[in-house]
Amino acid sequence: MILNRLLNIKYPIIQGAMAHIATGEFAAAVSNAGGLGVISSAVYTADELRRQIRICKAKTERPYAVNLLLLHREIDEIVDVVLREDVKIVTTGAGNPSKYMMDFKANNVKVMPVVSSVALAKKLASEGAFAIIAEGCEAGGHVGDLSTMALLPQVCDAVDIPVIAAGGIATGRQLLAARVLGACGAQIGTALLATAECPIHENYQKSVVNARSSRVVVIGGLNGYKTQVIKNNMTRQYIAAEKAGKSKEELELYTMGALARAVRQGDVINGSIMAGQVVGQVNEKTDLANIFKKLMCDYESVKTQI
Repeated sequence: MILNRLLNIKYPIIQGAMAHIATGEFAAAVSNAGGLGVISSAVYTADELRRQIRICKAKTERPYAVNLLLLHREIDEIVDVVLREDVKIVTTGAGNPSKYMMDFKANNVKVMPVVSSVALAKKLASEGAFAIIAEGCEAGGHVGDLSTMALLPQVCDAVDIPVIAAGGIATGRQLLAARVLGACGAQIGTALLATAECPIHENYQKSVVNARSSRVVVIGGLNGYKTQVIKNNMTRQYIAAEKAGKSKEELELYTMGALARAVRQGDVINGSIMAGQVVGQVNEKTDLANIFKKLMCDYESVKTQI
C-alpha cells in the first residue's frame, strides 16, 4: 500500500520535522500542497506547541502530524497537548516512545517513529507503531550510522507494517528507488528548504541552493550526537576542537543556539546550516506545489523506463 492512501494525502510524502522550521504554518502549507505537514515540538513549550497546532488547524483541513522529540524536558506535557488537541498522527524521534504507546492507541493516534536501526524498528512495530520511518545517514540534522540504501531494505524485511524512507531523497528517481527497496513513501526535508513557504532566513536558503553535496559534513561524532550540516566557520572550529580533545561541554558551546541563529538571523558563518547530502540537487528556489508536482512527474516517468 502506498503512503498517500494510508494517510489520506495526495502524495506519498512526509515533511521532515526540522526544528525552528517545522512550524504550524509551514506544516499547513505542506499539507495543502499535498504532502503530510509535520509540526516539530523540539523548540516549543507545551503551551507554544498548542498554539502551533491551532495555527495549523486554522490553515488546513487536510491531515497533518506532530513530531515528538522524546528527550524534550516537557515531553509528558507535550504528549498531553497532542492528545487534547486531537492530533491523529505523530512521528517520534530522539528516543523510545514505548511509554506513550498505550495512550496513543486508546486515542486512535497513528504513531510513526523515526529509527536508524533494525532493532528499534522491530521493537516499536511489536508495540503497535502504525508505520516506521527508516532514516539513513544521508539525512540532514541528527543522523545515525547506516545509509538509507543499507537500512531501508533491512527494516522492510524485519517488520510487517508500512515503512517510510528518509534520508537522501529529493527527486522522483530517489523516491522510486525507495519504493523498489520496500518503502511505501518518503520523508523529505532538505528539498523543502528552498521553497517560498519555508520560514528560514534568505541567507540559509542561498546556502542550500548554492551548496554542493561535498559541502556537507557530519560533526559531533566524538560526543555521540552526530549532526549533518553545511560546512562553514563553525564546523571548522568544531572539528578542530574535536581533534584537540575538547570536552563535550566545550564542544556544545559551538552549537548552542547555532541552528536558531542560522534559521532566524541568517548567520551562515557561525550558525548551524543543517542539510542532507541531497543538498547538491537543490539548485533553485521554488514552491511546495512545484516541488511535489515535479517529484511525482519524475517518479512516474522513470517508472515507465524500468
